[in-house]
Amino acid sequence: MNLDDFSELIERPDSGVRRDAEERRERLTVPPGALGRLDELGEWLSAAQASVPVKPVGQPKVLLFAGDHGVAGLGVSGRAAGTAHLLVRAVLDGASPVAVLARTAGVPVRIVDAGLDCDPALLPEEIVRHRVRRGSGRIDVEDALSADEAERAVRLGMALADEEADSGTDLIVLGDLSVGGTTPASALIAALCGTDASVVTGRGGAGIDDLAWMRKCAAIRDTLRRARPVLGDQLELLAAAGGADLAAMTGFLLQSAVRRMPVILDGVVSAACALVAQRAAFRAPDWWLAGQLSGEPAQAKALDRMALNPLLDHGVTVGEGTGALLALPLVRAAAALGAELPERPAPEPAKEQEQEQEQETEPGSDAASAPTGIDTD
Repeated sequence: MNLDDFSELIERPDSGVRRDAEERRERLTVPPGALGRLDELGEWLSAAQASVPVKPVGQPKVLLFAGDHGVAGLGVSGRAAGTAHLLVRAVLDGASPVAVLARTAGVPVRIVDAGLDCDPALLPEEIVRHRVRRGSGRIDVEDALSADEAERAVRLGMALADEEADSGTDLIVLGDLSVGGTTPASALIAALCGTDASVVTGRGGAGIDDLAWMRKCAAIRDTLRRARPVLGDQLELLAAAGGADLAAMTGFLLQSAVRRMPVILDGVVSAACALVAQRAAFRAPDWWLAGQLSGEPAQAKALDRMALNPLLDHGVTVGEGTGALLALPLVRAAAALGAELPERPAPEPAKEQEQEQEQETEPGSDAASAPTGIDTD
């Protein structure tokens, strides 16, 4: 498998449709610019749908990739290593922020176990049946995945994108349920952006103290030594410094762009996968929105590299797709406004001419009182 092949498969959203959407926006009763960024969102979605006017977002879905990362055993996460299945269980029980928000918004949630480190019997079969391997390797000293596992994970993501597109899903809210996931994500971003570990090391969704931050920074530094020699091959990079959930997410993003299915990115993990996908196919980011700014320095660097401007900046660090889901109402609102606001009525040419003639012949008008040029004295 060569991820560079996606560069030939992915096209940008239709620029002609976007121009038509912009022209239609000029004709709406609400003045251009009065709706701020909602105008831009509506035009982007119209181009993605190849439809003018834009269609409402009718079947969105939250998709969460779950996995454990061996590097969490170094104490770089606010959660204990191997406990990502507890995050999954909280979503299933409706006890996590993303579950509450999804229930409120009426959006279904799908969880995919790409690399959890737990007994499969602890979770429903529809979640664990996709698992590539049990946990990912400790990336500071070993590869996260074998070459075969990396390819299987990417193909898993591709297959899921096809499933969602074929089922009628018209927008994906993408997130992760991982323990230790921000460490490989930050390492991938540092490698692809050519920066040092200290520049990208954040404190994760669960928060860590200064000592844990230093351990995390050292782990990313050691991972970069292993990642930089394989920067020319995205699949090798995901195997060396990623993980099963990150590789699957990367495959999902690439195939979603092929299928013209828009995606809202959440935090640093989805941003890292998007950056890897952009390296393979430079047009792919045109199909994505950055839902929020999470406060992770690596995420900000990745979004800047992809020229994606976050919709929200509310200081939400919990991850799990929560920030991206918070941005969904904005996208829905932009679609509804673009679809339902009326256009200004076009003036009728015949009536315009009649009005002009009436004005010219009205008593006291300039035409009636103008001198005739004949002296009657």
